[in-house]
Amino acid sequence: MTVDKPWLAQYPKNVPKTINPDQYKSLIELYEECFERFRMHPMTICMGVTHTYGDVDKASLAVAAWLQAQSLPKGSVVALMMPNVPQYLPTMIGILRAGYICTPINPLYTGRELRHQLNDSGAQAIFVVDNFAQALEQVIEETSIKRIVLSKMGDMMGLKGILVNTVIRQVKRLVPKYNLNDPKYHVTKFPDVLKKGKNLPFTTPAMNLDQIGILQYTGGTTGLSQGTILTQRNIAASAMMAEAWYRPITSEINEVYINMVMALPLYHIFAFSLSLLGMRSGYTFILVPNPRDMPGFVKTLSKQPFHIFPGVNTLFKALLEQPNFKSLDFSSLSITQAGGMAATEQTAARWLEVTGCPMIEGWGMTEGVAAGTANVVTNRKFNGTIGIPVPSVDIITVDEHGKRVGFNQAGEMCIKGPNVMSGYFNKDNSNIFTSDGYFRTGDIVSMDEKGYFTLLDRKKDMILVSGFNVFPNEIESVMLDCDGVIDCAVIGIPDDNQGEAVKIYIIPADNNVTKEAVKEFALDNLTGYKCPRHIEFVSELPKSNVGKVLRQKLREQHLSDNPQTM
Repeated sequence: MTVDKPWLAQYPKNVPKTINPDQYKSLIELYEECFERFRMHPMTICMGVTHTYGDVDKASLAVAAWLQAQSLPKGSVVALMMPNVPQYLPTMIGILRAGYICTPINPLYTGRELRHQLNDSGAQAIFVVDNFAQALEQVIEETSIKRIVLSKMGDMMGLKGILVNTVIRQVKRLVPKYNLNDPKYHVTKFPDVLKKGKNLPFTTPAMNLDQIGILQYTGGTTGLSQGTILTQRNIAASAMMAEAWYRPITSEINEVYINMVMALPLYHIFAFSLSLLGMRSGYTFILVPNPRDMPGFVKTLSKQPFHIFPGVNTLFKALLEQPNFKSLDFSSLSITQAGGMAATEQTAARWLEVTGCPMIEGWGMTEGVAAGTANVVTNRKFNGTIGIPVPSVDIITVDEHGKRVGFNQAGEMCIKGPNVMSGYFNKDNSNIFTSDGYFRTGDIVSMDEKGYFTLLDRKKDMILVSGFNVFPNEIESVMLDCDGVIDCAVIGIPDDNQGEAVKIYIIPADNNVTKEAVKEFALDNLTGYKCPRHIEFVSELPKSNVGKVLRQKLREQHLSDNPQTM
């Protein structure tokens, strides 16, 4: 069936309507093209230490050669559990170059979460920074891990790294005690991998775009995380889509090197896809290992110009609250890309006022390697939409019966494109695609006549109040304007009279914020059935690693506090 694509008329002249990942034989060919083209370009800067594309090429080859010498079975999964440090990208690329599948792991995972991912993926080896080795020690006996590579934060920082490692271990005490000394664990130190790998033979494995490249686990906001099967074609396509989309701005930047702020964690799909986009264009990544250290983050930003700044709403909001942030030089900032969660109009307006750079919002998902929709990068005004489909992406909106809905009507977003996964690992995938091959995203959206999509909410988060659809995102966006509300989250709870009622969790600025004032503000700004009937003040909200509120945790918390409502 032909899909009407009104969004194509909105494309800037130099953005192609489609991309072709099949111009590459494999993802490795794409990586090697980048190394060849930008060999002498700086690729990463971390704590003042720079590595060129050539450095990363050599380090990744050493990792690949060492891995091949470990006699792991063909198609083995290798886990990678690190923050944004210089060894992250060489290790990931090395795993892929060796012919293996990489599964990135959130370093903040508890032992339980780590055990699930290692066992579900069947990982045979793991590269881990020692700050997180304690979690691995807790579960190692219950997994199939046969090789452990232990790394320290400063392992690729030369002399500076010795200081970094000493401060982390002795001063900040950020490395909990662990014991992985038993010879049966086959532990190797990361510097030894590089040293030995340099002198080991490397065989380029036969590869193609249909092979699995990454097993990327979704956030697990509704229970145990699921492994998303991302082929080399999916990954290459996403990189090409993003590169094409940014072209109207990046082609105008008159600088020798374009710097991209990499504060989002590289193990997250948003940052991983941006790393590929950046490599195809020869960008330099300003690596931020700990973006939660806001004063340190601002100091890092002050040390060099930055041109592209991807982030999530909570990160931008936190930076705007830093007193020194406003004094930074924003003259080079050309693209501020918001994703990962809904950006708010308030944050976007403040960001534009402080930096002079508009915030461009987009939408992506793990299942599509973070590519999906985006606003046109030359737009100067925040419009509250998630934009239009990027090149080669088709989107339809359907009702609960699978029938397509009209313009400006709410429906589930279903997506098709060369970036979209084939399915979930070890799962029944029979109902995740429509009969004509579109992936059911679970997001509720509406599309206007020009092809711009507005994200209303997650299907599972939608609240049904007396037959009316209520979207938590909308209420949260409004209530953030209420005086004294620092942050908030909305869920639906069972209600005998109206099916469900709206409950809001609020982080108040101080004790002067009252429930009466919140209710009054809601009544003045929201239709009656959308107003929160239940208000709870809290000191913090449960959030994912990229700052997305975990509403499922709030629902579980409410039910445990109110078992009679179950």
